[in-house]
Amino acid sequence: MEQDKNEAMESRFGKKVSAGTEDMTLEESVVSLLARRGYTLTCAESCTGGLLSGRIINVAGVSDVYRAGFVTYADAAKRTLLGVGEATLKQFGAVSPQTAREMAEGAAVAAGADAALAVTGIAGPGGGTPEKPVGLVYIACTVKGKTRVKECRFSGSRRQIRDASVEEALRLLYKCLTEEAGFCMF
Repeated sequence: MEQDKNEAMESRFGKKVSAGTEDMTLEESVVSLLARRGYTLTCAESCTGGLLSGRIINVAGVSDVYRAGFVTYADAAKRTLLGVGEATLKQFGAVSPQTAREMAEGAAVAAGADAALAVTGIAGPGGGTPEKPVGLVYIACTVKGKTRVKECRFSGSRRQIRDASVEEALRLLYKCLTEEAGFCMF
């Protein structure tokens, strides 16, 4: 019931969500939740190129919870910095739920963080294929060793796809942090 209430609030107010008696941006709510739980966060980004980390870092007091950010645009960076398997990249590609999962889990380990967000996708305008079109994005969230991966299909300009990816990543982390009944795959 509380989740439905939060989703209705988010739908009505966009980036504003209800947090007690005051309105907060989504990133402020996420940082507040992390701080209240004593959790730390890291981000691993490909197509968002640091936008996700930048949005989180805009929150005052974030230094208490934010550990590190990884912009791993190249496959080699995904392998060396995050431990994404070469076999994963060869078999499924950089834009896949498997790679997103390994990015999030690897970032959490590399940064020693309790939670991690990872984003990988095709922001366009080129680079898409019929199997993996422009706007296909995978977002992974890991919290205390439990991981979710969400497939998204966005449209618009490169900037719009990147911005939508950041927004959805923050929503996924917020959802993972506020759920009481464990994690499951989408």
